[in-house]
Amino acid sequence: MFLYNDPKFKPRRKELRHNETKEEKLLWNSLRRKNLGFKFVRQYSAGPYILDFYCSEKRIGIELDGSQHLKNKDYDKERDNYLLMNDIKILRFWNSEISGNIDEVLKKIKMKLSSGPHPNVGGGLVGV
Repeated sequence: MFLYNDPKFKPRRKELRHNETKEEKLLWNSLRRKNLGFKFVRQYSAGPYILDFYCSEKRIGIELDGSQHLKNKDYDKERDNYLLMNDIKILRFWNSEISGNIDEVLKKIKMKLSSGPHPNVGGGLVGV
């Protein structure tokens, strides 16, 4: 059974929100309050995974990756595939992209948000 915001993950979601990275904080300032035209939430669980940011209207998750993800490529791919099978598209950005060129990151997110209907409508997802 696929659960959104499973109560058993609430303590971990809360911990992650309170210990956000500077890159998460920087991106959150641009995503919050519908700054891009859509509501995002942070540290949202989908199935067994916690997404850094999630837009339920567009079913888009955003993940920020630091150097630890270089060792976890297989895990990340498995995770992304699981979420995609549940109609959630994941956008991944390196922390260095956020701190080095937030405007380009926001441009990519805006493009994905405006790329057409909800993933379940009209032919599926468009790749990043």
